[in-house]
Amino acid sequence: MSESEHPAQATPPSGAPQPGTVGARLRAAREAQGLSVAEVAARTRVTQRFLEALEDDRLDLLPSPTYASGFARAYARAVGLDQAEIGRGIRGELARGAMPMRQHHIEEIADPSRGPSRATVIVAAGVALAVLILGVLWLSTGMFRGTAEAPETAASPTTVARSAPVPPPSPTAAPAGKVVLTAKSEVWMRVYDGAKKTLFTGTLQPGQTFEVPAGVDQPMLNIGRPDQVEVTVDGRVLPPLGDGKRAMKDVGVSAEALAARFAGVAAPAATPGAATSAAPAAGNTAVPSAFQATSGR
Repeated sequence: MSESEHPAQATPPSGAPQPGTVGARLRAAREAQGLSVAEVAARTRVTQRFLEALEDDRLDLLPSPTYASGFARAYARAVGLDQAEIGRGIRGELARGAMPMRQHHIEEIADPSRGPSRATVIVAAGVALAVLILGVLWLSTGMFRGTAEAPETAASPTTVARSAPVPPPSPTAAPAGKVVLTAKSEVWMRVYDGAKKTLFTGTLQPGQTFEVPAGVDQPMLNIGRPDQVEVTVDGRVLPPLGDGKRAMKDVGVSAEALAARFAGVAAPAATPGAATSAAPAAGNTAVPSAFQATSGR
């Protein structure tokens, strides 16, 4: 509603009766100061159409009774009226049900100082676009990397492999000193290294073998019946580890330890079938795992 529709009114003299409604009092105070509704909206930061609804006593156009009271108090403060009195007047009109309130979506009061300026938004958008373009160029062409490399393809690993072939490993001699433990009868034993890490523990059945893994640091043996295990080093049968009258522990079973243990001791005479137990049968020469006993023939 423009000012032309409401001619300016003089401020009522002291003691004169005030206009009947809150809206009329607010309009009269505004016009007495020569202000437009837009200027009051700028002072209060209340949407102009809500201020016009107050002046026209159209409380049903306001979001809620709470907003109506707040807008009226802000309007009163802007035009120099008593905020508390205006607030009571609005609440009284609402209590009398003079104008029914319409429930609708609450519109947030705009605050220009909270949002970025238009120039800031434009600059930020330009910077974001430039960063996006540079990123695409970086990923697709390798630009700015200081090289003229082409994008990698699926054939790149093959090309690298062809340009720098890996030389084949040189053949190495089979490690000497292979130690194999073969059970003559059911026997329990535990094989472990110098750090007490268990390499094998369990009961071997007659004919089963266990090959001490090559390269183990200080392999040792705990065994219940040392006379029931045949020990071979590179296929050569060694004397028994003990007479079987008592269990043995911490017996070194590396090739070096066994050589030192039996230095000067003659190997036992060959007996029928000894070759079968001393060396694994053909096709069973390799132990699948250092942690698993395998059955001999």
